Amino acid sequence: MTAAGYTLFDTPIGRCGIAWTAVGIAGVQLPEAHDAVTAARIRERCREATEATPPPDVQQAIDGILALLRQERSDLVAIALDMDRVPAFHRRVYEAARAIPPGSTLSYGDVAVRLGAPGSARAVGQALGRNPFPLIVPCHRVLAAGGKVGGFSANGGIATKLRLLSIESGGADGQLALFDGDAGPRFDVRAAVEHLRGADAVLAKLIDAVGPFEMAFKRTPSLFGALAEAIVYQQLHGKAAATIYARLCASFPRAHDGPSAEHVLRASDGKLRSAGLSGAKAASLRDLARRARAGEIPTIAEAHGMSDDALVERLTAVRGIGRWTVEMLLMFRLGRPDVLPVDDYGIRQGFAVAFGRREMASRDEVAKRGARWMPYRTVASWYLWRAAERAKS
Repeated sequence: MTAAGYTLFDTPIGRCGIAWTAVGIAGVQLPEAHDAVTAARIRERCREATEATPPPDVQQAIDGILALLRQERSDLVAIALDMDRVPAFHRRVYEAARAIPPGSTLSYGDVAVRLGAPGSARAVGQALGRNPFPLIVPCHRVLAAGGKVGGFSANGGIATKLRLLSIESGGADGQLALFDGDAGPRFDVRAAVEHLRGADAVLAKLIDAVGPFEMAFKRTPSLFGALAEAIVYQQLHGKAAATIYARLCASFPRAHDGPSAEHVLRASDGKLRSAGLSGAKAASLRDLARRARAGEIPTIAEAHGMSDDALVERLTAVRGIGRWTVEMLLMFRLGRPDVLPVDDYGIRQGFAVAFGRREMASRDEVAKRGARWMPYRTVASWYLWRAAERAKS
């Protein structure tokens, strides 16, 4: 390692920071709300560090972190750490945590036993809460008793911990088995954009103004999981919904990727409400869980063999699940090419912007024009959303 320095680097979970000294990595900072805050936090970890280009050994550490977060097999155990300022007990805890492989977890009590100090679970938790090397020292792999998530001191709290556990459970064996059957768009994006250009001159101008199609398709372990998350998020701002969903996941053992149907069915009303769910949402989750247990909710593989209309009909039978929710699932989770959610406010607003309308477009007007865009109305929808966003900026 060379003289003390730090840098920020992009990862699948946001922009992280890393600091180093001549001895080894002095600190890792998970993403904060703004880069300036991330940089300030990493400088606190290594006050003598100045912003610099990472030397080769630090770049290798960064590459290892990136590989881990891309769900690739990545061993970070060999990365040298500067623990000169770390208390002796904390060092032992961190060494034990580094021995936990990706995709596996231990409890605070398990770590205490491995250290030969049973009964020190609380001290283990305190040490991990002060971990200067998150990801390299994988404190997210240490859970509370009974498989519950426990705390996490990084920005985002338990939501961040759950996200890291979810990433690793999908990539622990080098495969994406967790997300089987759910791998982004199920159509040729380039052909779709060219079709829209030729089918509608107005839309072609919008495509030129916005640029490449960059819809962020979301992976999911199951339709049950995607619909459960959708129920929690309904009528809430994203941050509030994410907090409630993280609390819900954290209240069940091993529910890193969301609760199962059995989790929901076994939970009391009080447990569901304590996560922040309304009575109506708790009832919707229970109905979804009952239908999943009865085999009424398709698997991802089964869903890929069903038409859009068949999925809408099947899934809107669930209490609290409407057509719009299923359309979002079809687009963002299943990568369907020809979905046009005409009841969506942003779609109709974007249509008005793109086509020079003074008033909000009607659903019938959008549907009629949308006939030109078949069979790639999903792509057209994405561009209409971008038109609405551009009008606000």
